[in-house]
Amino acid sequence: MKPHVRRTGAPRALQAAAANAGRSNDEVPFALRVSAAWAWRLGIVLIVGAGLIWVLSHFSLLIIPLMVAALLAGLLSPVTNWLRRNRLPGGLSVAVTIVAFLGVIIAALALVGRQLALGFRDLWGETLQGVRQVQDWLSSGPLNISAGDMDSLFDEASTTLQDNSANILSGALSVGSSAGHFAAGILLTLFALVFFLLDGRRIWEFTTGLLPRRARPAAYGAGIHGWVSMVNYVRVQVVVALIDAIGIAGGAALIGVPLALPLGVLVFLGSFVPLIGAFLTGFVAVLLALVANGPVNALIMLGIVLLVQQLESHILQPLIMGRAVSLHPLAVILAVTGGTLAAGVPGALFSVPLLAILNTVVRYIAARGWENDLAIEPDTEDDDGGDPGEPAGSAGTPNAAAAGEEHQP
Repeated sequence: MKPHVRRTGAPRALQAAAANAGRSNDEVPFALRVSAAWAWRLGIVLIVGAGLIWVLSHFSLLIIPLMVAALLAGLLSPVTNWLRRNRLPGGLSVAVTIVAFLGVIIAALALVGRQLALGFRDLWGETLQGVRQVQDWLSSGPLNISAGDMDSLFDEASTTLQDNSANILSGALSVGSSAGHFAAGILLTLFALVFFLLDGRRIWEFTTGLLPRRARPAAYGAGIHGWVSMVNYVRVQVVVALIDAIGIAGGAALIGVPLALPLGVLVFLGSFVPLIGAFLTGFVAVLLALVANGPVNALIMLGIVLLVQQLESHILQPLIMGRAVSLHPLAVILAVTGGTLAAGVPGALFSVPLLAILNTVVRYIAARGWENDLAIEPDTEDDDGGDPGEPAGSAGTPNAAAAGEEHQP
């Protein structure tokens, strides 16, 4: 005799709930369901990204020098690899590369400083004459400011400075603190640059070794090809800075502005700092033209500076840079604008190389490129370091060359 089984309404209740859920889903349009699914996922991505930026902003003294060192390593790694191929030891190759790089930078700055000092000394008389002309224009021009009015203005300015001496002192202290942070950042950049050039590949192998075993080939290959994109970015940035320097210095020489050569060197160095570098170097060029040749010549120099900067920002950067890092020109402009809004000058400096690396990494992983990439296996027998963009084996192997050509997005 079968035992009595008490029937419950649970199965029927589950079926009814499923039917109600199905009817409710049918009542919601499919497009709205898909949009809602995308919306909450995209919202989570944006929240996590904003939180990551907020956290990194508190470690800017650590993050920015490391990123600058990575860019410099991408620029100097070909020199280090060439010295290694010519049988120079790894440590000595890195030392020669960094000392030569610092020597070039210091020599360029010394040339600019010396030429500017000599030039301004020769232009000192013209500067005083220009100041007197400005005073005469203020007194006899449409403003009709007399000498007594000028004295009262100076007295008010002196009183304002005395009343706000505490604020000025605190601002000076903050500038001193920023200068100390800047010096610490330079030392950290040089320290990181040495090890990026000396042990860059081993550092990347160690980093990928922390991942699960199945994820290591993909991460290793993606990092190598992302590094190649960053190296291309740095090289093209040098070309763009050189074109800026030639354009502004050549225009200054054509209209008779003195110190055109040091001005070109100053523009070349300043072009690596977005926004602020272009503004400061352009201001120096216009100031030289104003002091030496008068306001008309200064206006012409201002037009030349604006023309070169507009060509650089709207043509050279999007087209040349976009092709080098396989990014659309619109993506380059949006990356620079978004990086500036999010993190100021550092955001403008690092937005395009970070976007290029992200683009390369995503395409590489999406295409499962590591499955057919023979250049991603670490070479345990090679212990002389190397930069992260140098695949396993010697720098001149076909696979190493293929890694820089075939896997560009």
